[in-house]
Amino acid sequence: MDQSVAIQESLAERATCRIAVQGVLAAGESVESRLLGLVQSGGEHAIYVYTHRRMAITAEDVWLEKVIPITEGFAVEEVVLDSDLRVIGSDVTIQISSEDDRLTVRLPFGSHTRTFLQEVRRCSPEVAGSEGVKQNGKKVAVSQNRSHDSTDKSTPRQNKLKPEVTTEMVRSSSVMVSNKASILSEPKFGLRDTIVKSQLVQMEDSYTHIQSFRFFVGTYNVNGQSPRESLQPWLRCDAEPPDIYCVGFQELDLSKEAFFFNDTPKEEEWFKAVTDSLHPDAKYAKVKLVRLVGIMLLLYVKADLALNISEVEIETVGTGIMGRMGNKGGVAIRFKFHNTSVCVVNSHLAAHTEEYERRNQDFKDICSRMQFCQSDPNLPPLTIGKHDVILWLGDLNYRLEELDVAKVKQLVDEKAFLELCQYDQLKRQMNANAVFEGFTEGEISFQPTYKYDAGCDDWDTSEKCRVPAWCDRILWKGHNIAQLSYRSHMALKISDHKPVSSVFDVGVKVVNEELYRKAFEEIVRSLDKLENANIPSVTLSQREFHFEDVKYMQLQVEKFTIRNGQVPCQFEFISKPDEETYCKEWLIANPSKGFLLSDAEITIELEVFVNKSTATHLNSGEEKLEDILVLHLNRGKDYFLSVTGNYLPSCFGSPIHTLCYMREPIQDMSAESIRQLTLMPLEVSDDAVQAEKPMDIPKELWMMVDHLYRNASQQEDLFQQPGLRSEFEQIRDCLDKGMHDTLLGSNHSVAEALLLFLESLPEPVICYRLYSSCLECAGNYLLSSQIISNLPGCHKNVFEYLMAFLRELLKNSGKNHLDVNILASIFGGLLLRPPPGRPTPDITEKKKAQQFIHQFLLREDNLP
Repeated sequence: MDQSVAIQESLAERATCRIAVQGVLAAGESVESRLLGLVQSGGEHAIYVYTHRRMAITAEDVWLEKVIPITEGFAVEEVVLDSDLRVIGSDVTIQISSEDDRLTVRLPFGSHTRTFLQEVRRCSPEVAGSEGVKQNGKKVAVSQNRSHDSTDKSTPRQNKLKPEVTTEMVRSSSVMVSNKASILSEPKFGLRDTIVKSQLVQMEDSYTHIQSFRFFVGTYNVNGQSPRESLQPWLRCDAEPPDIYCVGFQELDLSKEAFFFNDTPKEEEWFKAVTDSLHPDAKYAKVKLVRLVGIMLLLYVKADLALNISEVEIETVGTGIMGRMGNKGGVAIRFKFHNTSVCVVNSHLAAHTEEYERRNQDFKDICSRMQFCQSDPNLPPLTIGKHDVILWLGDLNYRLEELDVAKVKQLVDEKAFLELCQYDQLKRQMNANAVFEGFTEGEISFQPTYKYDAGCDDWDTSEKCRVPAWCDRILWKGHNIAQLSYRSHMALKISDHKPVSSVFDVGVKVVNEELYRKAFEEIVRSLDKLENANIPSVTLSQREFHFEDVKYMQLQVEKFTIRNGQVPCQFEFISKPDEETYCKEWLIANPSKGFLLSDAEITIELEVFVNKSTATHLNSGEEKLEDILVLHLNRGKDYFLSVTGNYLPSCFGSPIHTLCYMREPIQDMSAESIRQLTLMPLEVSDDAVQAEKPMDIPKELWMMVDHLYRNASQQEDLFQQPGLRSEFEQIRDCLDKGMHDTLLGSNHSVAEALLLFLESLPEPVICYRLYSSCLECAGNYLLSSQIISNLPGCHKNVFEYLMAFLRELLKNSGKNHLDVNILASIFGGLLLRPPPGRPTPDITEKKKAQQFIHQFLLREDNLP
């Protein structure tokens, strides 16, 4: 959430809050949060420090505590406090000081903090040059902030021990001392650096040895409950304390506020409960916490091992409705432990017994969309699969099939878990190589962990009487991993799930510093011989690519290889003159940059994907699937690749009024007819175009709504449970080709297709020009009705039609579990969108849009 908005509202007229970050005061026992805003007024800058409410949305939520001017004497330095052991390897403690004031605050690890500190650096009176910072007439070297340049032939690997921070070393916000320097400043990465790093990876076995460390991995779906009981039976059930804790939760908060605004007080409750329940025979440092709605992951390490943790990054992927909502999806923490890369993923996949294909799709989406930035900007992002060790935990939601409740309970009573596993969907899907390829799961020797009556160990006695299942699982992938235990913990009873844990011995690559130095020096010597010997050159397996019959939101991929010659080279796709990006919006090269050693080869994937931002211009013919890619070699030549394709026009991305004039399926129409109708102005009189009167609403919209009205009025979780991508493609083809009278696909897939259709409209149902007016009168039904009555006829018809349909759904809320707030939130963000160029709506705007739609869902008055 952008909390600079709240600060901006509190400022004087000519003052601007450039960026804000939330931190915690580092002094004292209590946890006191503060907002820090970088404020510019005229030509002057200052850090404004605010106390604030938990959700700072408006000026009423923040109170100015102090102002620290960025003038002569201003400094920002990283400090190492005793209490920082809890957060080594992640959060950053800094001291902000001026001639008259000093503030010590802990900021969250991540790109936003990095950007904040970089912005502060740019505003400082004196910025460091490449050789250091002048202070009191003397030059202070900053070796940790420098990378090897072409003349640096002897700099060895930096020691992991933190140097003591002194005022002699740091007197400017541009200088940050410690091995986190690359996080806090703007490091430079040269080609020589990249070559050395790549060759060191290849020689890793010569300077590392394997040492075992104990990992505790736990997962718990808490069903929206608060921690009313100790977690010790789960987290400290072994005599020996683990070296690392990976603790995941699902359904942390089931409230609407958490679902729509990703805000919950339960994060702090469960964090404290975990911290208080860790093994008493060791002191632990919190490395990182990451949360997406109700999916949370915590990482702890023994305090005496914390200095061996580096390169910590977090990511989240929502796979809920429309592929974004975070009620389902995954969160991950990746890090380097000694010289081994580790990725821990916590996921909550789609529910319901019959939805195993959707769960498979969720897994694949998380794997493809979860990407971690590397500290070297010349290197492509890391995916989950690019790690030495992957630990995957969560409520994966796979069920037992083909058995009724009585038979499952009988087999559980007999402890016939091996037989029961034969009916487990996850085991079956893994055996079919449909999901979790290459992963391993230990033998299950505990009873199913779902579903129980809360407060006891009785199976579900509700009306639904769910079949017991092993929803909660832990899997792993990688070498030198031995599972020591895999168990559930029946002692915890607050949820309808039981927590699960697994303990692993993980073989980690530990560096021998002396051998490392020898390898480093050997690489540098060999590199000297190569330099200036030749200009790099590569061979491409293909240079022309054609994508046939590209469809809306259906990915097409073509691959080619880059084969390097004798000279190590860095490659990157670069933008052409007068263009901001290296490719058109519908195209991407993966990876778009990288590094190749001598005779090495890499496969590049060219991905074509048309979405709402590009479909309209492709439908009209204003844009075509044509592009030229320029592959640039550092110190070498450029290579040109031709990309072409043909796009099949779609109702997705077409304007409402255009579709109202299309009585035939869009793919049965000529390109010229589509072009004319797509480019037709919205505000046009009926007789100014074709003699034929337009339809009241698009036939495609009617087909989807009519299908849902007839088949899904009582469908549970409608508009909240995602559909299948394969079924969306069938539905899209039905609408675009007019192949069938009825739509093919589940109710959830049709519902998601309807939302995607509304999202793809180039002009939303409530026109852009009325956006601000709608927010202003969101609490006044009469004024809101007048705005709707002023919409163009086809837009007004669509709005009234959708509201009538949603009111019918609410009449069945007892069965479909929909309420007016859910529908108002989902449709508010689709029917009422800010104009292009306007910032993404903040929470205040989202709530006003929800309130605007809310009025019409409660009233059935005929609009003027």
